[in-house]
Amino acid sequence: MKKSLSTLSAAVLIASAPWAMAQNVAIVNGKPVPTERVEALVKQIEASGRQVDDAARAQIKEEVVLREIFMQEAQKAGVANSPEFKNQMELARQTIMIRALFADFQKKNPVTDAEVQAEYDKFVAANAGKEYKARHILVEKEDEAKAIIASLKKGGKFEDIAKKQSKDPGSGANGGDLDWAPAASYVPEFSQAMIKLAKGQITDAPVQSQFGWHVIRVDDIREAELPKLEDVKPQVVQQLTQQKLQKFQSDLRAKAKIQ
Repeated sequence: MKKSLSTLSAAVLIASAPWAMAQNVAIVNGKPVPTERVEALVKQIEASGRQVDDAARAQIKEEVVLREIFMQEAQKAGVANSPEFKNQMELARQTIMIRALFADFQKKNPVTDAEVQAEYDKFVAANAGKEYKARHILVEKEDEAKAIIASLKKGGKFEDIAKKQSKDPGSGANGGDLDWAPAASYVPEFSQAMIKLAKGQITDAPVQSQFGWHVIRVDDIREAELPKLEDVKPQVVQQLTQQKLQKFQSDLRAKAKIQ
């Protein structure tokens, strides 16, 4: 009878072993390491946009086992009782809870299509109008700018003079080219002088700004080409999401009683 019971017990143990291993990655020094730890790490990695293949999963399993080994050793060493460990654990707990709070707020307060449309409409209103493809030559003194204008009137080439004399490091090397931009992109003195020019026209007098003296030429004018809503919607959603979160944080700070 004893022999039959022993045989039965062995059979039960053998049959249950695969089930136990399915629940655990490994058993380290007699302590089971649950498979859930592997899955938690896999989800973290996948949430960052990376794929987890079989090779990566094997590495994660090894990482989980190593963590258990190191944790057991840390417990033996009494690391958890040190003030430094307790402080770090509290900071980590706060970080996780705050992150979860913000994620919960964003989940409950998503950006709506109406909000996206309203923000896009504001963008269109602020940027609609004309765009100018302009060039300029920037110098330090008014007399230099006047001499450049005189040279241009005699047939001097704007691009060549800009490359030689312009103090603007961004455009000087490109013949003074500022590319397409709305007038509002420039300082007021510059934009006010630029919008008075017709296509191909050069300022008759130097224009002074905080940067120095400018000689301006308008190469072309067009109606502003704005991106379509569907092309910029992800950026608008991201911007509005961040704004909502910042307001949520500011409101909490304002309501808090701090002594």
